[in-house]
Amino acid sequence: MLTLSRLRLEPSPSHPITIRASDGQVTVRAGSGILARSERALILHEHAYAPVAYFHRQDCAMERLEASEHHSWCPYKGEARYFHVRLEDGSLLENAAWTYETPFGSVEEIAGRLAFYPGKVEIVEA
Repeated sequence: MLTLSRLRLEPSPSHPITIRASDGQVTVRAGSGILARSERALILHEHAYAPVAYFHRQDCAMERLEASEHHSWCPYKGEARYFHVRLEDGSLLENAAWTYETPFGSVEEIAGRLAFYPGKVEIVEA
């Protein structure tokens, strides 16, 4: 039996999901440092939500990310793992980034990539 926390849904006309290459460089900043910068980010558009940029890990400052124990479930993408961001002053932005290691097939392009919460970091697409 499926519980609501593990419900699996497919994108549809009533809940569309599209993924496209970024039109230019996308940069993520926190504090005075750059967390990610890439011209090959993927932009995921899901239904009525704000677009989300997903970055290759090679384009991220992985030394500033610390694995969190937090996990969440999206019925359209699967299980997400989270990361804290360590700022230059030693403080943490808790659960500021996430990844879908093994997302559902309809969004498999984002597998292993990282995304960041715009309310916790600055994200600029130029």
